[in-house]
Amino acid sequence: MNSTNSLNGITFNGITMTAPPIHRQEEILTPEALDFIAALNRTTTARRQELLEARSTRRSQILGGTDPRYLRETQAIREDHRWRVAPPAPGLEDRRVEITGPVDRKMTINALNSGAKVWLADMEDSSTPTWGNVIRGQLNLIDALERRIDFTSPEGKEYKLAPAEELPTIVVRPRGWHLPEKHLLINGKPMAGGVVDFGLYFFHNARRLIAQGKGPYFYLPKIENHLEARLWNDIFIQAQDLLGIPQGTIRATVLIETITAAFEMEEILYELRDHAAGLNAGRWDYLFSVIKNFRTRGPRFVLPDRNQITMTAPFMRAYTEQLVRACHTRGAMAIGGMAAFVPNRRDPEANANAMAKVRADKTREANDGFDGSWVAHPDLVPVAMEVFDEVLGWNPNQISRTREEVELDDRALLNIAGTEGKITEQGIRDNIWVGIQYIESWLRGHGAVALNNLMEDAATAEISRSQIWQWIHSQAITDTGELITYDWVREMLEEEFIKLPRFEGDRFDDALEIFTDVAMGETFPAFLTTSAYANYLHAEQTERQLAAA
Repeated sequence: MNSTNSLNGITFNGITMTAPPIHRQEEILTPEALDFIAALNRTTTARRQELLEARSTRRSQILGGTDPRYLRETQAIREDHRWRVAPPAPGLEDRRVEITGPVDRKMTINALNSGAKVWLADMEDSSTPTWGNVIRGQLNLIDALERRIDFTSPEGKEYKLAPAEELPTIVVRPRGWHLPEKHLLINGKPMAGGVVDFGLYFFHNARRLIAQGKGPYFYLPKIENHLEARLWNDIFIQAQDLLGIPQGTIRATVLIETITAAFEMEEILYELRDHAAGLNAGRWDYLFSVIKNFRTRGPRFVLPDRNQITMTAPFMRAYTEQLVRACHTRGAMAIGGMAAFVPNRRDPEANANAMAKVRADKTREANDGFDGSWVAHPDLVPVAMEVFDEVLGWNPNQISRTREEVELDDRALLNIAGTEGKITEQGIRDNIWVGIQYIESWLRGHGAVALNNLMEDAATAEISRSQIWQWIHSQAITDTGELITYDWVREMLEEEFIKLPRFEGDRFDDALEIFTDVAMGETFPAFLTTSAYANYLHAEQTERQLAAA
């Protein structure tokens, strides 16, 4: 492979690496692996950009008053009852409990030892995309598959893997289409972060996973329509061809976490049908997407405080029930949403109350026909497992329960006004506190943060800032009759910021700048992480902070 020095870093066959080197990165960024991800990028960059522009166009149409509906042009796909997705792949037949978390070393071991059936190895919303996290995440996955991963905490506690037969199936979530990888450039332009994450994992592990009796499996985030699913399917076909892997070896579960995707669930499965494993009800990003797409449409689309929005709200009920029907009609699995509670061993009463809510949530999902569900903490695995064991028994799933009684009602998906709850001053303050705390931690390289006994990730930070933006611009009123204005929120922002726990090397000043821009600016950025990644996430600074943590 030819290499030359360039202004920004080292260039290999047209690929420029701009980040400081990470220990062992040569194991991941081999010449062959770089050629592989470059090939995937070169054939998909133009289409990805077109699809991102189409997102913006459709969002403008919705903001202008055009409600999404089931697509007329894909009606034949929905009405053709003959097609099915591929049967469950090895290791994905039983998904009754899935644990999620980032791919740092400690979390990798804890997730694999949790007793869950599946580990969602997250390179997206719960992982800050620093160069160190990107490379070390790939290394940790290889080390886990090779059973050479361990970890010793600063307190001396040792973490080691359980026996191989007790470990869950790994399903990797790469970054969404909107996030670039600014440390890998082709012709001076960043590669797609999702293609980098997918490509490196697939290149290094596809054959290893097949030899272990499973396969390369993925969660696809932030998809907004079936054309985006088609692009992923084309990437899968190309990747399998390049490595000589049989077509259909890859399996993908799509997160239905955007309001527009909810109107195209069967079409998304159809586009991925040879590689489809199921759909997931990504509830937090879904709420964010609703607010983002309808943020200026008036009171009909204004939601109450985040903690008052439950899965029993009419629009959320319609979304989850139609998801189960779409999946089971086509032979795919339906995976429920996140239980984000983080147990606090110093507060048994709060734990008991929270566990009861988790049990009720998982019971509703299991009774609705879901084949499994997510948890964020190992202590929640037994609770969710018990619930799904009671419903599934010895059956690995309940795909045969097609839920034909569920009405296909596209208007029900938009019954936002039927949501009960209030907007409170405390809800505004909670959004400010969670948003700034999360962004500060994200800037230091930690994408999953326990705040107030909840595991927060980028999705909940997005809800926090988007609610504030919408409430201000909609002139919403609190339960006490207060008009939510820019000036009033600014006062609360200053009051809450003073209370934050400052420490040496913190990034709260940067977090305040970011939050103010995305929550209170005139324009509404599509994602807070996009500009934060480009302008605030500096490799050298973050590496020092991670080393000190």
